[in-house]
Amino acid sequence: MPPPVYYFPPQDVRMDFLEPTQRQTWCEWKGNARYFDVVVGDRRIENAAWAYPSPTPSFEVIRDHLAFYPHLMDACFVGDEQVQAQAGGFYGGWVTSNIVGPFKGEPGTQGW
Repeated sequence: MPPPVYYFPPQDVRMDFLEPTQRQTWCEWKGNARYFDVVVGDRRIENAAWAYPSPTPSFEVIRDHLAFYPHLMDACFVGDEQVQAQAGGFYGGWVTSNIVGPFKGEPGTQGW
């Protein structure tokens, strides 16, 4: 099982710190994702968040919800526990002590 990706409802995210980018990717299960830079003061973290504005019917529940790459953030937490980022730069999984690997993205998992 892959580590979870957390999708936050837009009303729970400071959208004034997000700027849409030109980047888009395609997920065979969820559809087309659009990306956002996180901009706070003079600091810009490119393509640090993404959302699915028109997900496939099976993933309608995450429409316009925001996910963040934990490896690009200063820190992400689940409750009081700081998460570790899923290995690799593509996946956005949040690894906690309750999540056990191996996970795709780690060395030797390229063919999964």
